[in-house]
Amino acid sequence: MLIPLLRRHLAPYRMQIGVLLVLQLISTLASLYLPSLNGRIIDEGVAVGNTGQIINLGGVMLIFSFVQIAVTVAATYIAARTASSVARDLRGNVFSQVRSYSAREVGQFGAPTLISRSTNDVTQVQNVTFMALAMMVTVPIMMFGGIIMALREDRQLAWLMVVAVPLLAITVGSIIFRMIPQFGIMQKSVDWVNRVLREQITGVRVVRAFVREDQEEARFAEANTQYTGAALAVGKLMAMVFPLVMLILNGSTVAALWFGAHRIESGDMQIGALTAFMAYLLFVLMSVMMATFMATMIPRASVSAGRIMEVLDTQSTVVDPANPKPIPSGPVEVEFHSVEFNYPGAESAVLRNVSLTAHPGQTTAIVGSTGAGKSTAISLITRLYDVTGGVVTLNGVDLREASLDEVWSKAGIVPQKPYLFTGTVASNLRYGNPHATDEDLWEALRIAQGDDFVREMSEGLESHIAQGGTNVSGGQRQRLAIARALVKKPDVYIFDDSFSALDVATDARLRAALASHTAGATVIVVAQRVSTIIDADQIIVLEDGEVVGRGRHADLLESCSTYQEIVESQLTAEVA
Repeated sequence: MLIPLLRRHLAPYRMQIGVLLVLQLISTLASLYLPSLNGRIIDEGVAVGNTGQIINLGGVMLIFSFVQIAVTVAATYIAARTASSVARDLRGNVFSQVRSYSAREVGQFGAPTLISRSTNDVTQVQNVTFMALAMMVTVPIMMFGGIIMALREDRQLAWLMVVAVPLLAITVGSIIFRMIPQFGIMQKSVDWVNRVLREQITGVRVVRAFVREDQEEARFAEANTQYTGAALAVGKLMAMVFPLVMLILNGSTVAALWFGAHRIESGDMQIGALTAFMAYLLFVLMSVMMATFMATMIPRASVSAGRIMEVLDTQSTVVDPANPKPIPSGPVEVEFHSVEFNYPGAESAVLRNVSLTAHPGQTTAIVGSTGAGKSTAISLITRLYDVTGGVVTLNGVDLREASLDEVWSKAGIVPQKPYLFTGTVASNLRYGNPHATDEDLWEALRIAQGDDFVREMSEGLESHIAQGGTNVSGGQRQRLAIARALVKKPDVYIFDDSFSALDVATDARLRAALASHTAGATVIVVAQRVSTIIDADQIIVLEDGEVVGRGRHADLLESCSTYQEIVESQLTAEVA
């Protein structure tokens, strides 16, 4: 997976890679020429006392050294910049792909693994990309160039390379082969640690309420221990690499000195030639070591690349049609025609044969017991999921035949769990309408019964909101989410159990203020509390995914037993 991924994402940087290859070629050739110059200085200058030759060759050596330094710095900079750019593109692509997912794909992967794939896995690919770019030309030229230059100095000692190079490659290669399965375990363990940590942070209040700290610590310790074990296994194997490499390198140097000394003593070789030969031998062995060092990174990067490709290649089940139909302008009518829906892997349908019509200018309420399918029905209107049977339409246009952007632009939703983003009150309210004025924001807050507490904040609309809105109460968070939908001024307002954190008096004032603001729009309300929807123009009663009643409050009290049970459980006989 690593090569196809890099081939795809390195393509835009062909020019930089071309320049990089030229710089690496110059740097490597300069490096290969330096030991030969050093040998000549010894043989032609030091050995015979020729100071002029020492100065001349030393000057040439300095020039080549400066050239090598300059081009190496430039090549390293380009390699680092290109690898960072590839990582940036990968993170952007993963983010865009995840953003295009429907709720089904997000649930299929899970938030912890999506986060680790866009961070930790991308970092692994970035590291191996940098190493590949930095060594792409250097390693093979240094290896083969070093062999050729060593043979120029003395062919009789070539057998040292024949022994040392394969020995080094086999030794390091066998260790790397044992690392590969451990890298796969490590990446899965990262997901596990992320998942457990995310659950504990998000659910810290539940953990403390049920005194489950010890059990959660044990669960985290189990995940952490598995990751630690895999990391230690890899670390132990990597710890063996460098001692064995240095043993082979030093052993080769000693052998070259031993056998080279005999050749010098017999007059078949000069001291400078032996010095150059030893340098080239080290060049060859170092190039093998560099290649194997890079090879130690490839298995983990390959696992990471496979995980990234899995995200990039997974297409959303909710997609734009090739030729989208425009939704007729004007007030929007929402219709369900014999709708059915199954969650992936579920044994039975959540919704069965659901038909309803939500008219503009009216409030349609959906009620039912927990698990009746209320929130699922709302998800179908905004195409978080696609129906598995039947049709959902906006002004007669099947949602699957309309543009996703147009569908989303028509609806303003206040979810069951209101979520606020890091920023200010104003930035959160302008989420659906960036051009809204401060007057628009205050008007929306007034309708949502939130202007009073926002005015009490130190900076009003510019007051800070923490991630998830954790620095405001549940009721304040809910009112801000309602105000955010009001600022958007959509054609369809969807309130998914959005008044549950409000007291009865605030709920009543909010609904009264909403009436005039949403007069021409289609309003759909999902609620558990009957008092919230008692004045709705139409109430749809769901039970086990089916419509068992529809009508106004008074009508349903007489005709629908399920609704009667809901009312009796919440209201006194006088209110009912």
